[in-house]
Amino acid sequence: MIKTADVVVIGAGSIGCSTAYNLARLGFNKIAVLEKGYICRGSTGRCAAGIRQQWGTEMNCLISRYSIKQFEVMNEMLEYESDVEFRQNGYLMVTYSDKEADMLKENLKLHKKLGIPVQFLSVDDIKEIVPDINAERIVASTICMEDGQANPFKVTDAYYRAAKRLGVEFYTYTEVTGFKTEGERIKAVITDRGEIATSLVVNATGPYAKFISQMLGHDLPVEPERHQIVVTEPLEPFLGPLVMNFHHNTYCQQVVNGSILTGYGNPEEPKGLNYNCSWQFIEELAEKIIDQLPVMKNVNIIRHWSGHYGISPDGQPVLGTVPGLEGYYLALGCGKGFMLSPMIGELIAQCVAGKETTLPIDILNVERFEKGELIVEPAVV
Repeated sequence: MIKTADVVVIGAGSIGCSTAYNLARLGFNKIAVLEKGYICRGSTGRCAAGIRQQWGTEMNCLISRYSIKQFEVMNEMLEYESDVEFRQNGYLMVTYSDKEADMLKENLKLHKKLGIPVQFLSVDDIKEIVPDINAERIVASTICMEDGQANPFKVTDAYYRAAKRLGVEFYTYTEVTGFKTEGERIKAVITDRGEIATSLVVNATGPYAKFISQMLGHDLPVEPERHQIVVTEPLEPFLGPLVMNFHHNTYCQQVVNGSILTGYGNPEEPKGLNYNCSWQFIEELAEKIIDQLPVMKNVNIIRHWSGHYGISPDGQPVLGTVPGLEGYYLALGCGKGFMLSPMIGELIAQCVAGKETTLPIDILNVERFEKGELIVEPAVV
């Protein structure tokens, strides 16, 4: 392992690998990425793989819009010999209540202002797009056909390979155990394999970010929230867009091989790291999905896993510097890291390099929590 680095990135998921690649592009010569497991081991490799622009806050919309543009050309941009499998089949957002319908209408105003092509749908429109959906209780729905899905393993692999070609060093199965500091400045990262002297550190560990910050005496209010997901046997194509239901708090999509990938998180569940899977979840999920898509009633489940969102108090990403810790940067998507990873990596690299960022990120600084300046994202599932 190298003894010194210009920058150390902690976490080798989609954001960590994107950040490392963008740092190398900006001219940093010695970049080390530390990962306590394997590449894409954490939240990225356990996510639902959806990519959407239909948010209720301007910053989430803008970061996702810029990210979509990069996903569209990612194979070429990263010179990836495989395929990141980005498919723009759309995101269908479904509501069962007037309150949720009002939220979608307000969000639609923002989307039009930002040039995001979102459509408000009638029940007849919905049935035409997803003939098998139970439209009986649907009050309102929107769709954006630029939204879709990509393969999180291949996206991360594409950034990893591109970063390696630019000289980035990756150290897997290497756990950060502490830091050396001098006053408010970071001097070194301590791992279970030795130390790396550096003055710049990027925390891109998602739901683990709180625990890395604690090693520096920083109380980061980002909590791990468990989400469970199941995958079914392959079926003939019948579900075009990803269906997100605010009433059931679920997401459901048909992936490349025909399997249905679906899941949800329980916001009432105690926060913390919990990789267990439960029969209760399968029973509850089955009820929720069959209510929406009765055709799913007799479909077999073949896989079941759990992962985590790193949830911030307002559902927004946390990006940028930390007061009192010079050289320490946060690169956290907070429940939407994979879909925002292309742009978050670019923005954080620009921030670390002291350059003007493509989008202003000051509003997403960690200081907003202490100041009570939360920007609550309403469109979270």
